Amino acid sequence: MIRYAKPTTVDEALALLGEGAWRILAGGTDFYPVQGSKPFRDSVLDINGLTALRGIAETGSHWIIGARATWTDIIRHPLPPAFDALKQAAREVGSAQIQNVASVAGNLCNASPAADGVPGLLVLDAEVELCSAAATRHLPLSEFILGNRRTALQPGDMVTAIRVPKPTGTSAFVKLGARRYLVISIAMVAVRLVVENATVADAAVAVGSCSAVARRLAGIEAALRGLPLDAGLVAAVRSAPMAELSPIADVRGSAEYRLDAVREIVARAVLEAAGKPAGDKVAA
Repeated sequence: MIRYAKPTTVDEALALLGEGAWRILAGGTDFYPVQGSKPFRDSVLDINGLTALRGIAETGSHWIIGARATWTDIIRHPLPPAFDALKQAAREVGSAQIQNVASVAGNLCNASPAADGVPGLLVLDAEVELCSAAATRHLPLSEFILGNRRTALQPGDMVTAIRVPKPTGTSAFVKLGARRYLVISIAMVAVRLVVENATVADAAVAVGSCSAVARRLAGIEAALRGLPLDAGLVAAVRSAPMAELSPIADVRGSAEYRLDAVREIVARAVLEAAGKPAGDKVAA
């Protein structure tokens, strides 16, 4: 028998998850389009009554983004400059109406290669908090998303928060799409730079839509470290290896086009994060 439940506490939700298989409903912006006109075959656990999972909080060591926090919450919350890439990505998630209800955690659980929020969280070294009736565990985001539509969620698990170790530096996000709004990415990039004495002390670069899972680009990160804030930044991006990427060819672009485009938008994001903007951060 198909069931519908809307718990009001996290403990109640976890107890229900421990009883059997449920399909979790949060914002519903992916849930309903995927369902379409097909009849429901799974029991539905609606977590929109879990007020404890809404909001963004700061602790001594982390920023905690609740599983029901929306993209609008990210946009409006006063976060340090290292979160700017995530805020820019938040403004690119569908329309304003979608941003008002779509959850950040749902974007991760959907595990699309083109999920706009993933690169910005990867450069923040985010981890995912998974709870079940038996235990709580934390996984780096890079270990949570396993592939196209695949995550490390186990039976009885629910994402309760995204945890970000207090980051330093500044960041930027650049998305390449066929039009300005309401578009699936051809490629997207998030960059976070830590600058000391006009030199790149540390760098984090992540690319989405160019592999089954968004990836950090270790070669470009290594090439940027130690460089002064001058034209050498772009030269380093253009020559560094990008072995982590394996883009597909589809209706939005060829694999070769994606690889060429990624170098350009990484360079733009690096310059913007360094305080040297190179033009419109969304390309068409």
